[in-house]
Amino acid sequence: LRLDNRELRKRGGGFFGANPLTGSIGVVTINLPRIAYLSKSKTEFYERLEKLMRIARKVLTTKRKVLESFTEKGLYPYSKVLLSGIKQRFGRYWYNHFSTIGINGGNEAALNLLGKDISTLEGQKFMLEVLRFMNEKMRKYQAEDNQMYNLEATPAEGTSYRLAKIDKEKYPGIIVANEDAVRKGAAPYYTNSSQLPVGLTDDLFEALDLQDELQTCYTGGTVFHAFLGERLPSREAVKSLARKIAANYHLPYFTFTPTFSICMEHGYLSGEQAKCPQCGKRCEVYSRVVGYLRPVRQWNEGKQAEFDQRKEFKVE
Repeated sequence: LRLDNRELRKRGGGFFGANPLTGSIGVVTINLPRIAYLSKSKTEFYERLEKLMRIARKVLTTKRKVLESFTEKGLYPYSKVLLSGIKQRFGRYWYNHFSTIGINGGNEAALNLLGKDISTLEGQKFMLEVLRFMNEKMRKYQAEDNQMYNLEATPAEGTSYRLAKIDKEKYPGIIVANEDAVRKGAAPYYTNSSQLPVGLTDDLFEALDLQDELQTCYTGGTVFHAFLGERLPSREAVKSLARKIAANYHLPYFTFTPTFSICMEHGYLSGEQAKCPQCGKRCEVYSRVVGYLRPVRQWNEGKQAEFDQRKEFKVE
């Protein structure tokens, strides 16, 4: 695998587009809402963002050196064997692995800086500017450091809650994703990466229209989740919907995520059902917390607050 370090390249081949001899050495996630809240102008926002990106660059470069040293000393014996061919060709075991910088809370960054959410024209334009700014900086880092960088839509299963909680305690005036609910005692959270507010719309194609261009700006991992209230009626319906999205949009990955419930006595139940309609016993409700399916009651408080606000897409 030879990559032109003058460009941020997308990974190709293999499972989920990841070549088996590449990956990421780690990710540093930038908390966009705090930068926006502390900034008095767009100029100051970008100055603060660039400063944090430089810190992320330093952290990832240091981690890369440590990984390389540990691998050379035999502390990662399986990786050492797997990556031995890369070492022979390029002089470094982790040469083909990316240094990843991610973002969180793009929607709330727009709200704190502009007073507009990411679904508006101003919010969309701002978020595109941010992603393009970050990509341009990483192209520069890549050329100067002779190592690969990519921009990721951080999954933020825990980060979206943790950062919002810390920020709300330190800066009570900062806007989080669920301001009204927080005033009533709910846990705060930030919207993932540059995703839409979870309660914005139940129209799948409206959401796709608003997300398509933003999703294509990421050179690392990103995915659009189509949260569905219940399972699709048939395999043919799934195939038809997948084909329609793939043919009309450019975003790289999308998922279909129905919510379902499990009764210990009667098994699978379609949709969100707190109690089994047959025996009345409590059910376990399952949905996707960004990257994987888990019982909703096991999610952290922030993600549970997000689930309460989530509008599920209607698919005819």
